[in-house]
Amino acid sequence: MTLNPTLALLDSLYWITLIAVIVSSASGVLKAGFKKYDLFGVIIIAIATGLGGGSLRDILLEREVFWIRDQSFFIASLASAIIIFIIARLKVISPRFFLIPDAAGLATFGIAGTLVSLMVGAPWLIASFMGVMTGTLGGIFRDILSHEPPVVFQSTLYGTVSWGGSLLFIFLLYLGFDVTLSAISAGISIFVVRLLAIRFNLSLPKFRFKT
Repeated sequence: MTLNPTLALLDSLYWITLIAVIVSSASGVLKAGFKKYDLFGVIIIAIATGLGGGSLRDILLEREVFWIRDQSFFIASLASAIIIFIIARLKVISPRFFLIPDAAGLATFGIAGTLVSLMVGAPWLIASFMGVMTGTLGGIFRDILSHEPPVVFQSTLYGTVSWGGSLLFIFLLYLGFDVTLSAISAGISIFVVRLLAIRFNLSLPKFRFKT
């Protein structure tokens, strides 16, 4: 399945990616903030979180890296970092609150990554995995830079939710649904299921040796 990059499609991709950058960068600030890093350290982690997954996706797809082509994404990541940094100094924020923008970033970047991959002609299964990679790698970079085990490897349903949402997005497109409607439906599904997994502690079986 290949999607022709029409103006409407490119516009949808732009706004999905912009939202993803803003909320993912916010999650990076909140996670780094509890390590009491200074403003520069927080900004670096926010940028790595907001731009990292999409950067690797574009490199693998041999596209110009999205935030180098259009600096508005870099500016959005930087602005998100500074605004959340200021808000956190004025209001009490729970240590687990970062999971909400993290779930939003997982959803929006998962859809954006899948959409970009379909637009360049990637096979549907590869496109769905590119969505997973785009949605999860920023969080992995964030956790590594914060000296924390990556949430995606030890948390409740995370990458699995992203992959399921990416496949749902592709399936809705295959059925002929509008791209925007499909993106919203699949994105909301990822976000809601991720929060439900956190709420009810749902996870895949963990590896262990037989004793």
